[in-house]
Amino acid sequence: MNILRPGQDGYAEEVAGFQTAVPSSPAVVVAAESAEDVVAAVRYATAHRLSVAVQATGHGLTAGTDGLLVSTRRMTCVEIDADAKTARVEAGARWEAVLEAAGKHGLAPLSGSSPDVGVVGYTLSGGFGLMARRYGRAADHVRALDVVTADGELRRVEPGSDLFWALCGGRDGFGVVTAIEFGLFPVAGLYGGSLTFDTADVPAALRAWRTWSAAAPDTLTTSLAMIQYPDLPMVPEPLRGRHIAQVRIAYLGEDGDELVAPLRAAAPTLADTLRPMPFTESGSIAAEPRQPHGYHGTNVTVSQLNDAMLDAVLEHAGPGAATPPVLIVDRLGGALARKPETPGVGWDSSAEYVVRALSMVGDDGVAAVRRAHAKLFDALAPWTTGRLLPFVYGEHAPAEVAESVFSATDLRRLQEIKRRLDAGNVFPAPHLAG
Repeated sequence: MNILRPGQDGYAEEVAGFQTAVPSSPAVVVAAESAEDVVAAVRYATAHRLSVAVQATGHGLTAGTDGLLVSTRRMTCVEIDADAKTARVEAGARWEAVLEAAGKHGLAPLSGSSPDVGVVGYTLSGGFGLMARRYGRAADHVRALDVVTADGELRRVEPGSDLFWALCGGRDGFGVVTAIEFGLFPVAGLYGGSLTFDTADVPAALRAWRTWSAAAPDTLTTSLAMIQYPDLPMVPEPLRGRHIAQVRIAYLGEDGDELVAPLRAAAPTLADTLRPMPFTESGSIAAEPRQPHGYHGTNVTVSQLNDAMLDAVLEHAGPGAATPPVLIVDRLGGALARKPETPGVGWDSSAEYVVRALSMVGDDGVAAVRRAHAKLFDALAPWTTGRLLPFVYGEHAPAEVAESVFSATDLRRLQEIKRRLDAGNVFPAPHLAG
């Protein structure tokens, strides 16, 4: 077990993650290379009365720690069973490794928009990605989890157990997952990419996408992003200084050009990257940044996208907004609305869309970002039905998150499981207090 403490070589690098706006200063870092290292780390922590946190890539970091941090970034083994159409993935693996390994067999995972994200954190938080409307959430297809619990024991949990249920969608507070097994799908390629519209055409693009996406087949997963690009030399010329709307498309069909024709007719495009592509290149659809940075974000699920809501989105996040966030609207429905065969923690599966806001954290801190986001989400409040855990970024009030993300019934069950399996609160989870 490799232990690092503040001031030692390698400590700062081990603590650093993708999210830089949430400070963390653990008393001890364990650079785990195996499940046995994680077992030893949890036992060490309990013997020394330290709380335990875990980090692979740090994309979903919502709170720092002053206890013991288990770094799983070295646990990157990916095993594919092509006949069974399953993958077994260690805790530190990223989606890009699974995409590559599965792609060699004509298979694909339920990965998200960024291949740089860690598999385990994404899955446990209820993440959904590029085939979500066809196959549902990644958590819906988990077959088994290896997890080190508060008593320092390594356990294999499968559907039917309380711990499996709590981890699949409840995310954290129950243990350290060291490996995950999940289903793959016979998908080698898709029709994907984006249509990018200029500033003046953002309102037309938004309304056209709303109408078009409402009738989307389950084989289509789509979102619309509105982004204000800075006027800086490193930004590509077509986007530099512009506030754009970008329609993102992942389609498991053969008639992609015909399907998107109404969008192409809505307004001229700055860029059109739609094409048939191998699923291994699906990360190019959103082309999300890979450089660590500080950010804060939240979201709401909504039952519809009416004209008043679109007006609010344009006012608070569109061209001319005082402090526009990166705004993303995802079409839900399809398989996301159906009960999975092995359900984990529930979520707002009846919602039609989720509206997300994400902002960089600058010198004026998180408070300024929260105020800007509040204006948008206050305007959408009459149609809001909930919130999704995977799109809560940065530090938030734990009770507020729990009450908006989980149903009252699921929250009570999560709290009961937490009390039963981790009475000493080895794995802090303030959102499960109660």
